[in-house]
Amino acid sequence: MTLTQAVEQAMAAQGPLARSVEGFRPREGQRVMADAIAKTLEQGGVMVVEAGTGVGKTFAYLLPALLSGGRTLISTATKALQDQLFGRDIPQLLAALGLPTRVALLKGRTSYLCLSRLQQARHSGMLPRPADLRALASVEHWALVTRNGDLAELAALDEQSPVIPLVTSTRENCTGTQCSQFQGCHVYRARREAMAADVVVINHHLFFADWNVRESGVAELLPTVNAVVFDEAHQLNEIGIQFLGRQLGTGQLLAWGRDLVTLGLLHARGFADWQELAMRLEGALAEWQLACKAPAAPQTRLRWVGEAPQGVVPAQWHQVLAQVDRALADAIAALTSVAGAAEALVALHSRALALVEQLTHFRQPPTDGGVRWIESGIRLRMQESPLTIADALRERLIESGDVHAGPAWVFTSATLGQDAGLASFVSTHGLEGAQVLQVSSPFDYARQACLYVPAGFPKPSDTRHSDEVAELVGQAAHLLGGRTLVLTTTLRAMRRIADILRARLPESGSLQVLLQGEASKRELLARFTGAGESGYVLVATGSFWEGVDVPGDALQLVVIDKIPFAPPDDPVVEARCLQLEAEGKSPFTCYQLPQAAMALKQGVGRLIRRETDRGVLVICDVRLLQMGYGRSLLASLPDMPLLGHVEEFHQALRALTKPSTMDPYSSFRL
Repeated sequence: MTLTQAVEQAMAAQGPLARSVEGFRPREGQRVMADAIAKTLEQGGVMVVEAGTGVGKTFAYLLPALLSGGRTLISTATKALQDQLFGRDIPQLLAALGLPTRVALLKGRTSYLCLSRLQQARHSGMLPRPADLRALASVEHWALVTRNGDLAELAALDEQSPVIPLVTSTRENCTGTQCSQFQGCHVYRARREAMAADVVVINHHLFFADWNVRESGVAELLPTVNAVVFDEAHQLNEIGIQFLGRQLGTGQLLAWGRDLVTLGLLHARGFADWQELAMRLEGALAEWQLACKAPAAPQTRLRWVGEAPQGVVPAQWHQVLAQVDRALADAIAALTSVAGAAEALVALHSRALALVEQLTHFRQPPTDGGVRWIESGIRLRMQESPLTIADALRERLIESGDVHAGPAWVFTSATLGQDAGLASFVSTHGLEGAQVLQVSSPFDYARQACLYVPAGFPKPSDTRHSDEVAELVGQAAHLLGGRTLVLTTTLRAMRRIADILRARLPESGSLQVLLQGEASKRELLARFTGAGESGYVLVATGSFWEGVDVPGDALQLVVIDKIPFAPPDDPVVEARCLQLEAEGKSPFTCYQLPQAAMALKQGVGRLIRRETDRGVLVICDVRLLQMGYGRSLLASLPDMPLLGHVEEFHQALRALTKPSTMDPYSSFRL
C-alpha cells in the first residue's frame, strides 16, 4: 500500500477517527491537502500550502507524516502550538491509528531549567524583591519533581520574570560536559530524546538559531529526516532574519555582568571587586541607552544612518560605545587572571571575547547587502541582518540533497499572501519551482458572518480616528453584551481605545475591558472565554492578531482599527522597499500590500472558528471603500455580506443576541 492509499484509507475512516480525535472533522479541502502532502512525502520536493481557516491543516499534514513511517521534523512559530501538537494532537492521532511512533518535543535551551544555575541563583544576590524570591522558591520546589524541566509547566511563572535568566542557560554560559549536573541536564536529555525520535516538534526560533550556530541538535537531525514541515510558515522570514545576521544588546551584556558577579564570588572571591566591575559595565550601558533616547516602552526600531542610529550624534555614539568597551575590557582583565580557577570562569571569559568581537563589528560602518538598525525600548539591541531568508533557504535545500529526491519540505499556513500562486511568499523564501496549493476555508462566511466598513469614519491618519473606533466599540459591545475583540495596529491606538472605553464603562457594570499587557495572553483569553455574568471587551495588538481560538458565542464581534500596513519608517521595511525600487519593482505592490493582506487575513480569521459560529467583522478603514488597493484587499477576504449602513450593523448585532433556531445563520439574511 502506498502512502497516498494509506492516507485515503485513514481519511475514509471518518467515524472512528472523528470519535477518537478532538477537532478531527474530515472535509474535502482537508482530503485534498492531505493527499497532496502524502504525494510530496513519497516523491520528495517542496510544497507550499495555504489552507484557509477551518480546513484542518494540522491533521492534513500530521496524518501523512505519521503514516509515512519516516522521520519528520515539524516546526511551528509559537511554543503554544508546539505544546498543542506534542501534548494533544499527535498523541490523539497515534492512539486512533494504533501507531508506535516515537515523538519528542525540543525547544531552545532558555525554555529549560538549568540545574547548575539554579544552585547559583539563591546565592547570587540578584533578586532583592520578596516576590522574586518567592518565585525562585517555587522553581526550586518544582525542580524536585519535574522530569522534563520545561518552564512551560510553571504556569504561574511570568514570562518576563527576572528569575528565568538566573535559572536557565545560554549557549555562551553553558559548560556542557564539564558541568557537574550534566548527567541530569534537561537540555541534553531533550536533545537525546529528539535524536532517537521518529517525529520531532520544534519551533522556528530554534530552527534558525541552530542553523546559525550548528549547536543545539537540529542541524544534526536535518540530514536524517525524510520530511520537514513548517506550520505557521507566514512568520518564517521575520523570525529567520533575526538569526541569520548579527546582534548585540544591553540584555546580553547585563546577563554577562550578572554571571561575572555570581561566578566571581563563587570561584574567585577577593581576587577582584566583581560587583564594582559589573556596576561600571551597567553604568556604561545606561549611558548607551540614554544616548539613544530609548523610551521605557514600547520597543521601537531606529534606522542606522551612516555612522550612528537616527537622532544620535555620531560623536556621542562613538563615545558611549567606547565607555562600554572600556568597562568590558576592565572586567575581562580581572577575569583573565583567575580564569583557570574553574571551568565556568573559562567559559565566562570566552563569552566576553565574543561580546567584544560583536561590539567591534558594530563600532564600524555597516556594509552593503543587508540592513542594520537599533531595537530601542526597555532594552537596547543592535541588529544586522539580510533582508530575506531566500538565499539562505535555497542553500539549505541544496545542502539537504536533490530537491526532487531528498527530504520533502512542506510550508503551510492559513495566510501566505493575496497574490495568485502565492508568488510573493515563494520568492521571499527562495522556493522557486515549489508546488503550490491553495485550499479555501470550508466555512460558509456568507451565512455565518457579515462585514461592516463604516463609510463616514475619519481616515486613519486623522487624530479623531481612535476615538471614533472606541465610540463604535462601546455602542456595539453594549448591544452585544461584550463578546468583542478589538485588534489595533499600534500600541498607542490600543491604549487610547481602552482608556476611552473604561471611562465610559464603569468597573461595576456588566461590561469590562481587558487590555493586552495587564496580564499574560493565556490569562486574558481564559478570562475572556469564561466571562460568566460579565461581558468582556478585549483590546489588543501584536500577537493577538493570530493564535487566538475562541469558538462559539464567547467571541462574536471582531473590530480592526485599520489596514495593518507595516510602518514605512521601520528600517527593515524601508530597506526592502529601496531594494525593490532598485530592481525596478513597486515596493507597495510587491511588498507592502501582500504583507498587509496576510496580516489582515490573520486578524479576520479570529472571528469564525467553527461551522456553527456566527459573528460580525468591522474594519474601521475607509480606504477599503475609497482606494483601488482597498477594494483588492476586500476581495481577498472571505466572501461576506457587506453592510452599508450603521442601522444594518446594529441589526446584525441584535440578531446575534437571539437564540439560534433550525437555521443558525438565518439572522444574517438582512
